[in-house]
Amino acid sequence: MIPHPFLGVVFHWLGGLASGSFYVPYRGVKKWSWETYWLTGGIFSWILCPWALALLLTQDLGRVLAQQSLSTLWWTYFFGLLWGFGGLTYGLTMRYLGLSLGTGVALGYCAAFGTLVPPVFKLFVPTAPVAESIVQIASSRPGQITLAGVGVCLFGIAIAALAGLTKEREMPAEQKQKTIAEFSFGKGLLVATFCGIMSACFAFALTAGSPISEASLAAGTSRLWTGLPKLVVVLLGGFTTNFIWCLVLNRRNRTGYQYFARQVRPEHAHLTASGEIAGAGGAAAGSTDLSAPLLRNYLFSALAGTTWYLQFFFYTMGETQMGKFSFASWTLHMASIIIFATMWGWILHEWKGSSRRAHLLIAGGVVTLLLSTVVIGYGTYLKTLP
Repeated sequence: MIPHPFLGVVFHWLGGLASGSFYVPYRGVKKWSWETYWLTGGIFSWILCPWALALLLTQDLGRVLAQQSLSTLWWTYFFGLLWGFGGLTYGLTMRYLGLSLGTGVALGYCAAFGTLVPPVFKLFVPTAPVAESIVQIASSRPGQITLAGVGVCLFGIAIAALAGLTKEREMPAEQKQKTIAEFSFGKGLLVATFCGIMSACFAFALTAGSPISEASLAAGTSRLWTGLPKLVVVLLGGFTTNFIWCLVLNRRNRTGYQYFARQVRPEHAHLTASGEIAGAGGAAAGSTDLSAPLLRNYLFSALAGTTWYLQFFFYTMGETQMGKFSFASWTLHMASIIIFATMWGWILHEWKGSSRRAHLLIAGGVVTLLLSTVVIGYGTYLKTLP
């Protein structure tokens, strides 16, 4: 199949649209705790969708996975496991910072550390499936440009963080609660930092799973779908992390009953899509309504989880179409997510009531983050030249 880079760009932007939009359906969930709807949606993201589409669109999935070496399966799963921590805290980032600011900061870190994590890890594990260590990268001109792009990325994060701090100082508490029920700049920034670093491991997991794609191609799968089998392994790692933590929270918060109950306990009567009391769309303060819309919650959680999976689905499709421009896949993905998440943030009025200065800062932060992806991509492109 002849690569079509333009089509690859379209696929990457569709993936960015899915990633930047997936959290919106969760706003329709009522009277479920965060851990309950996050795990429900995650079962679709990490288990049902990956297996269903891989079985449907690829050849001999079971045999392809069975013939892989233990090393390939382990590294793909292990870095999926680490990425799972990023996926877990991504939901918390949205909870504390909202779509636009949360995604800008988290994905800014992700773009930076998606470049840095693999080569830094190779310093400690020489057998890791990465071409060069960070020292080797820094010794070449393409590597130096790439690292400069990382610096620009961190600068963009600082601008976005300043926008969030400005917003927190300017907006009345009542206005912040209307749009982001638990807005907390300090807590959100810490969570977003951890999220971005760990989420970068997804790029490493895809690299480690390359032999799975090659085996799927040899089995007769169309190149367009060869990334789907390795997603099964990567996302299984992500599922492991999120499943354990959500069950811990279900037990700690006594919310495990919510998966099956049509009524909630009085202490959970005011839960909204943030998983906490108050906020847009939730029960009014003092409400005694204990009924939970069980079917509605499952439908919205399933929609959110499926939408989240689609980012990976389109990412692997786009990667197969980029040809010699495949270096741009990760940066295109990050850029498109930031753009669409920022769009949703403005549509949902997350910045309503903040000053012109705050709006200019968040816009400047997003532009700087996008610029960093261009610089990182250019440095990677120079690496591909003879």
